[in-house]
Parts: sequence; C-alpha cells; structure tokens
Amino acid sequence: MTQRLFFTDDALTADINVIRCTAHEDVFAVTVEATPFHPQGGGQPCDLGLIGDSEVVKVLQEQDNIVHYVTQAIAPGPARAQVDAARRHLNARLHSAGHLIGVLGEQAGWMPTKAHHWPGECRVSFTPGEDAQPLEAPAIQLQLERWISADLPRQLHLDSSQRAVGFGNLPSYPCGGTHVRSLSELVAVNVLSVTLKKGVLSVRYDLN
Repeated sequence: MTQRLFFTDDALTADINVIRCTAHEDVFAVTVEATPFHPQGGGQPCDLGLIGDSEVVKVLQEQDNIVHYVTQAIAPGPARAQVDAARRHLNARLHSAGHLIGVLGEQAGWMPTKAHHWPGECRVSFTPGEDAQPLEAPAIQLQLERWISADLPRQLHLDSSQRAVGFGNLPSYPCGGTHVRSLSELVAVNVLSVTLKKGVLSVRYDLN
C-alpha cells in the first residue's frame, strides 16, 4: 500500500523509492513506497509534477497503490518527487472552500451528499434534513467572508481508520484531500448560484 505523505505533510518535494515502472500505452506506470502526490478522487483532481526528470501526467488510486503515469521510464530505486505548487494550491483552496459550504449547509439543516472541487466546475449538493432552512447566495457569501476573515487554522484528526479535516472549531469531515493551512489562503470565495431541483440543493462556487 502506498503511503500518502500529503496526509500529514504539506511538503511539495520528497525523496521517494520507486518500486516498479512498467510501460502503459504511450506512458509509464510508476508505483512507489510513499508519495507526496494526491491521486484523482474525493472530488479533487490529481497533483501533477515531476519524478526525477519525468513528467507526471496523471495520478490514480488503483487498488491499494497510488499509480503515477509519467512520460519517461524511471529506474527502480531512489528518486526525487516534486509536486506542481500552483496546481496543488488551487486544488487545496477549492477543496477547503467546498468544506466550508458543506458546514454552512449543515448548519441550515441540509445534509451534504456530493461535492465536486474541479476548477470551473465546483459545486456542493445537499438533500433536506427535517428542519432545512432556505439558503441564498448572499447569506452564504457573507458567512464565508467571516470565516476567511477570522483566518481559522486547519485541524487534522488522524486515527487508524480515517483522517478528518476541519477549520478552527468548525465540524470536521472525513477526507483524503489536500487543504489550505488556514482560511486566509482562500482570499475570497464567490458563490455563483444556489438552486433547488427535485429536492437537491446545489451551491456552485469559484475563487476570486
């Protein structure tokens, strides 16, 4: 099983050990003992970057291993991994903003059911609880601004079965994704729309 370094460490570079490298279509599939690369999943795109001099073009969770698809073959043994900083930071900001919208929806009596944190496509979906209250974009926007202004720090909760992520004293969610260290990094979240269709409330957002 590949160790996920990003679970506890925000470092974008790491000395890793390549276990195997095999040809796969027009690229190469690389497995390693431990990785700083976040794979695609959990509503978040994968990290990209470099392993040695080989470009990482896709990272996927496949059974127990995280598989890195690269442009050039890499010899088994020690290698240097480097995650693209700009892409990681954008994805972490979008994912963190989605968590805040999830908390806000729950506070209004809605139950988060699905979240998608891809650039240009961000949304969080909810179904109503027993006492669901109406939610409108301006109210969501105002509360997000308050939390960002307070610069709530990230909280990580780890045990043998799961990892949960929250901010300040807000509720935490089980999550394997990447997140900002504190909410000032979000700068500003723009709530694009709030729609209710067939009992599903959808909040679309992006970053300013």
